[in-house]
Amino acid sequence: MPMTNNDILRRLRFALNLSDSKLVALFALVHQPITEEALLAMLKKDDEPGFRPCTDKELCQFLDGLVIERRGLRPGDGVPAPTPLDNNLIFKKIRIALELKEEDILAMLTKAGFALSKSELGAIFRNPDHRHYRPCGNQLLRNFLKGLSISLRGR
Repeated sequence: MPMTNNDILRRLRFALNLSDSKLVALFALVHQPITEEALLAMLKKDDEPGFRPCTDKELCQFLDGLVIERRGLRPGDGVPAPTPLDNNLIFKKIRIALELKEEDILAMLTKAGFALSKSELGAIFRNPDHRHYRPCGNQLLRNFLKGLSISLRGR
């Protein structure tokens, strides 16, 4: 079953223990105001009344806000424009925001019961034009988020 942007937002919110007001503040860092009501609608399950899908643009802005909040902007750079998302880019933005090393990611995947080699992980973060590039599947991203949650929250 493919992961939706809403799933990713919910899982990151839980793993990083982010409050609603903190999520709103992360969107504000990229000059994207969002109301708490709109945010709560995105955090609902898709079968709940009032559910609102989280767009690629919104998830990208959230991830960019997370990077800016945790790492800051590069000197001379402004707020990045939203870019089309795929699992590889989502994974990469989370890795950058949390300053995760290869060993950290592999340990998280192990905690989630998912085996991956260093070279397979490296292929996920390569340029899509590189001959050893590998697309990040939904199962890998789901297990990474599960491992992140276990590592940071113990569950």
